[in-house]
Amino acid sequence: MNFDPAFLDYLKAAAGESNVPAVISALSEPASVSVRLNPFKLRPDETSGLFGWKGEEVPWNGNALFLPERPQFTLDPLLHAGVYYVQDSSAMFPGFVFRSAVRTLISENPSSGIRALDLCAAPGGKTTDIATSLRTLCGDDFLLVSNEIMKQRAAVLSDNAGIWGEPSMAVTSADPAAFSGLAGFFDIIVTDVPCSGEGMFRKDGEAVAQWSVDNVELCQARQRRIVADVWPALAEGGFLVYSTCTFNNKENDDNVRWIAENLGAEVVGIDFQTSGIMPSRYGKVLIPGLVKGEGQYCALLRKTVSSQVSRPVKNRCRRNLKADSVRSAGGISKELKIRLSGLFDRNVELLERNGMILAVPEFLCRHLPVIESLGPMMRGTAIGQLKGRDLVPDADLALSIILAEDAFPKAELTIQEARAFLHRDALMLPDAPKGIVCVTYLGHPLGFVKNLGSRCNSLHPQHRRIRMDI
Repeated sequence: MNFDPAFLDYLKAAAGESNVPAVISALSEPASVSVRLNPFKLRPDETSGLFGWKGEEVPWNGNALFLPERPQFTLDPLLHAGVYYVQDSSAMFPGFVFRSAVRTLISENPSSGIRALDLCAAPGGKTTDIATSLRTLCGDDFLLVSNEIMKQRAAVLSDNAGIWGEPSMAVTSADPAAFSGLAGFFDIIVTDVPCSGEGMFRKDGEAVAQWSVDNVELCQARQRRIVADVWPALAEGGFLVYSTCTFNNKENDDNVRWIAENLGAEVVGIDFQTSGIMPSRYGKVLIPGLVKGEGQYCALLRKTVSSQVSRPVKNRCRRNLKADSVRSAGGISKELKIRLSGLFDRNVELLERNGMILAVPEFLCRHLPVIESLGPMMRGTAIGQLKGRDLVPDADLALSIILAEDAFPKAELTIQEARAFLHRDALMLPDAPKGIVCVTYLGHPLGFVKNLGSRCNSLHPQHRRIRMDI
């Protein structure tokens, strides 16, 4: 790789001159492979044998493993079941910082629940990590709004959130400025802001060619605007996790100092030390050659200046909703409501949006009127749509972590059958009952089919099908 001399100067400032040769060497080597497991889907006995070998644990995430080589993930049904997520290990570090901040919030106010925003969330690696962290630390008492301004990327984010199976989420596609009206609503905001991408040089050769001092300056200004736009939505005493996948101080420490001085915050130290993670003035830097993963910067700030508008009043979601938005699922019979509620292993509210019946956990439901102002693309778990008297279940229902074990008849598939289902090939289940059947692989739900006896109609979404040759 041919690097701009200015980049090398920035790298020296961030990593130290003595570390530059190791970093440059690492950028020409293959990237490491790591996965993050879903503890709410994975059984304890499966962890060590999931990939046929025991991987090395990622130091800052107890649910994550380094793998010695890269499997053919696309052909693994467990990936499509949301049992794990393929994610760079360095990109998991903001999740560690997030968890430390949430623990502080819980210790200070253990009964209030947590309202979190992942502002730049696509494609979903950090946001599924955040969702797992919240459920681990808060149980059902949380909500997570995951946002992506680009519509196409937001659609990918919705898919990945649905596959992960966390019901206490809403996915939005809004400009950061749209959140300013939700004054003081969020207890914690994660901003993994768009950057010059120095940390991705090993994976993306085009990023090297596009790097310039001017682009760094442009990114710095955009990052400040993004944080300033969303700042009113953070409660006084709330935390901001600021992260980038770049090295230079302009987009990292300089911006953290600017946030603290101009928006009203104090920098909170990150209490984590391990070989390779470098402390900067305000945060931590992970750099290839010093750690196994790619590049990442992360800092933590706490807001010291209150918003001018108080936090929105809590409303039950059954009231005060616009007629063209989400409404209580009142168009279905009492008998069907009881049946649909019985699909889940905990209490949920049944709502309806454009014909889709949704299951929304109580904590998210309580605050849904506020979130509806952002026009969410997804909220809660999609149950399905009624066709006459019959329910056509949504694919996300099969993948939800709150779906009751006995909600649907199940049919266990072989590896070949599971791949055929995910490829939307013809499938026959002569031993399964007729009607809606949940198909599983190694006991993990993959989706639904309608078994007609002689054949099955696949309910696997066309846009999620495996496109490669199986």
